[in-house]
Amino acid sequence: MGSTPNVVKILEERGLLESITNENLRLVCSDQTAGPLKVYCGFDPTAESLHLGNLLGLIVLSWFQRCGHRAVALIGGATGRIGDPSGKSQERPELDLESLEKNIAGIMEIVNKILRKNANLGSEQNSNFVILNNYDWWKEVRLLDFLKQVGRYARVGSMMSKESVKKRLESEEGMSYTEFTYQLLQGYDFLYLFKNEGVNVQIGGSDQWGNITAGTELIRKILQAEGAYGLTFPLLLKSDGTKFGKSEDGAIWLSPSMLSPYKFYQYFFSVPDADVVRFLKILTFLNMEEINELESAMKKPGYVPNTAQRKLAEEITRFVHGEDGLTEALKATEALRPGSETKLDWETIEGIAEDVPSCSLPYTEVLNLSIVDLSVSSGLFESKSAARRLLKQGGIYLNNNRVDNESKRIEAEDIVDGKVLLLSAGKKNKVVVRIS
Repeated sequence: MGSTPNVVKILEERGLLESITNENLRLVCSDQTAGPLKVYCGFDPTAESLHLGNLLGLIVLSWFQRCGHRAVALIGGATGRIGDPSGKSQERPELDLESLEKNIAGIMEIVNKILRKNANLGSEQNSNFVILNNYDWWKEVRLLDFLKQVGRYARVGSMMSKESVKKRLESEEGMSYTEFTYQLLQGYDFLYLFKNEGVNVQIGGSDQWGNITAGTELIRKILQAEGAYGLTFPLLLKSDGTKFGKSEDGAIWLSPSMLSPYKFYQYFFSVPDADVVRFLKILTFLNMEEINELESAMKKPGYVPNTAQRKLAEEITRFVHGEDGLTEALKATEALRPGSETKLDWETIEGIAEDVPSCSLPYTEVLNLSIVDLSVSSGLFESKSAARRLLKQGGIYLNNNRVDNESKRIEAEDIVDGKVLLLSAGKKNKVVVRIS
């Protein structure tokens, strides 16, 4: 049997390690006789889906799984009712129970789908991950018991020195007592999991350092035990220092119902050259040799632009959306390329309709309408003269076929499956015309 790879070393090499609470974690991870660690990451159900910021937690958990350890995904059914103040300039809005339950179900589905990819084959008992909900133990905790058993060990000075608290106390908004106690709740989660589930490591983004160390301190003081570790990974930033993970339309969601695999793929495909190698290391499981080869190739003449971006987009789309999601994204990408040979069908066009502008026009109005008139009535162009100008330059496409004739009128066979048309102006501007 081969030796177990040292996960801390791998994370460090790939730029996925910011800090660890105790250097002994490196030794534990390299000790072949120590047995597997149990590692947890928390996800508060603040939305129906996780987003790109949460993906790093799932990637780090996956690396632990791949190195022979066990992953625990903790859904914050209790802590989500309060809201983590870390990195927030104001208190999160309170969620009603129905929204909370819906969010929990959505997040559990995503986490299960992703962590299952690294699970050992065999029976459920042999699986190397588990999903827990902290409401299962918090619902039994009474305030007086909590103050007596946990609160007395928490030093207010230490709590106030945490970065997440200091920033908020200096702001106009201030901080509520409820939010102030959040670090104790997360700290107690670690203590509970350490004591009852044998969890030894908590991971989180660098903004979670205060909450993680609150847990290691409680374990040391209340249980008087060693062997609890915290590990943080850096926040995902672009080379210009801005946060990566937001598009013009908002967050990059991991749920296909909130962001199509096609749009998800396109987001990574359009990453600038300055960021692509770093993101390949952080966001994929490609070995470092292959990434280094891609990096070298980028600097050589004859490099095909976006080769590295295509690899990044394919790897991460497959990881989040599976092989089917990647196929869907690639099919839509190819179908949307003007001049593409791919035969368009109604399903492919509908699959990208949410990602491009669309309109509905009656069949009788569309039939026999000139391509120039349709370009204006669908909103693709503001004026007929602009449409004619691009048409003469060969830049207008109907269902991906270039329109060469200015007098072209829409015929019945142009309407894909009798339901829809795809009009393009150049490579990027498109409109889906639904026929009603």
